[in-house]
Amino acid sequence: MNTRNPYTLNILLADDGSEHSQAAVKLIGNLPLDKQSRIMALRVFTPSETDKVWGLEKSLKATEKALLNQGMQIESDLVMGHPAEKIIEVAEKQNDDLIVIGAKGLRATLGIFLGGVVQQVAEHAELPVLVVRAPYKGLNRVLLLIDGSEESKKMLAYMGSFPLPPETKIEVLHVAPPIPREEDFVQYWPSGIDVAYTVPIEKLQEQVEERAREEELFGKKISEESINLLQEQGLTATSIFLRGDAATEIIQYTKDHQIDLIVSGGRGLSPIKSWLLGSVSRKLLHYAPCSVMVVKGKKEK
Repeated sequence: MNTRNPYTLNILLADDGSEHSQAAVKLIGNLPLDKQSRIMALRVFTPSETDKVWGLEKSLKATEKALLNQGMQIESDLVMGHPAEKIIEVAEKQNDDLIVIGAKGLRATLGIFLGGVVQQVAEHAELPVLVVRAPYKGLNRVLLLIDGSEESKKMLAYMGSFPLPPETKIEVLHVAPPIPREEDFVQYWPSGIDVAYTVPIEKLQEQVEERAREEELFGKKISEESINLLQEQGLTATSIFLRGDAATEIIQYTKDHQIDLIVSGGRGLSPIKSWLLGSVSRKLLHYAPCSVMVVKGKKEK
């Protein structure tokens, strides 16, 4: 159990009235926030929705009431504009610590569980984004993804002051690349009806085994460093080491162990505007069966 004093967190809740948005309200209400924390529930509508403003206001007030009933300090606002742009604009103007947004736009035939607005916010926001999937069943198990990068370290620092419920079990997970099969790393030139290997097969096998040992040592090292960093912040965690395609292994582990939230580092701003997230984070946002938080370069508290 992780017992710490409540933390201050300024949150922008992007509310759209969906079941996933309602799950986000429940998640926020479950966080041990102190009385200085500020929550802004923002509903953005497009010009084509002006005839629905009354209903949108009513829905937004219901969200506000739900959080007030859980003892939260909450404000709300209804604004017109491009949803993703407005959400990011308001969050950055308010210097918020986190954007919370419900996943929506289920496309069951493709197995994709992410709405277009959500994807744009996750891609382009410079601050952490928490994408919540319904149903919300608590934050009993949280999985932190580590790879030794600066983005991973920023994520750990952020989570060190993130107000998780005391009953939350934290795991840090590192996924190493799969060990190549013999047919993957053998290099050869055809020589008549025979095969002439350019590198002895025994030497290649030795190199692969040595690389695997190095990867395991690296995984152990960054896992220990991550656990120690979290311990300094009063958090207890255990480590997991897996091999294979990173996104595939993470998603399977999440399914097998009933993970409630995956947290990964994000690459932050990039010259290529359409590729601001790493490929693993992007796949998790689309395909993970649970909520996902991407932590970019928000300044530490």
